[in-house]
Amino acid sequence: MDRHTPQSQVHASAIVDDGAVLGPGTRVWHFAHVCAGARIGAGCALGQNVFVGNDVRIGDRVKIQNNVSVYDAVTLEDDVFCGPSMVFTNVHNPRAAVERKSEYRRTLVRRGATLGANATIVCGVTVGEYAFIGAGAVVTRDVPAFALMAGVPARQIGWMSRHGERLPLRIGGHGEARCPHTDDLYLLQDGVCMLVPGAGGGASQP
Repeated sequence: MDRHTPQSQVHASAIVDDGAVLGPGTRVWHFAHVCAGARIGAGCALGQNVFVGNDVRIGDRVKIQNNVSVYDAVTLEDDVFCGPSMVFTNVHNPRAAVERKSEYRRTLVRRGATLGANATIVCGVTVGEYAFIGAGAVVTRDVPAFALMAGVPARQIGWMSRHGERLPLRIGGHGEARCPHTDDLYLLQDGVCMLVPGAGGGASQP
């Protein structure tokens, strides 16, 4: 890093507009641009050529890889991972000649979710906690917590643990499974996957 502030580390080639809030330990790398209204938590990493708009809220420990633009009306909760060159949108039906800033659709990415490289999140959806969006997938509707999504348009192909391990569970119905890495227990009821509190093997989470 070439430039330091009391709260964060900002590379000399990056632009952080006056008024932007960066939490302690957050790092902003080469050629990134953070707009004045952005609010970014602690311990985040913004890679090369990242853009963060004014009406953006980013939680703690979020990792945004190179060439990602986080546009207005996007919220990323704690521990979200945005893979290289993945895409957010905020207008459903854009036209260059039609002004639609009053029609932005809000996008919410819940805690711990992973958005794979080159994935596209179409505006107006919620991506559930610890969901895993595969590389190149195009998300056009809400995603359940812990869901593994792939394809164009994205469809659910499985379930993922908090640690990022695939769980041996059917898409729907009922069942239970343990994360092969942490031994945490997951319960599937009526197609909803949930972590069972206090039933884990005690391994640390990422």
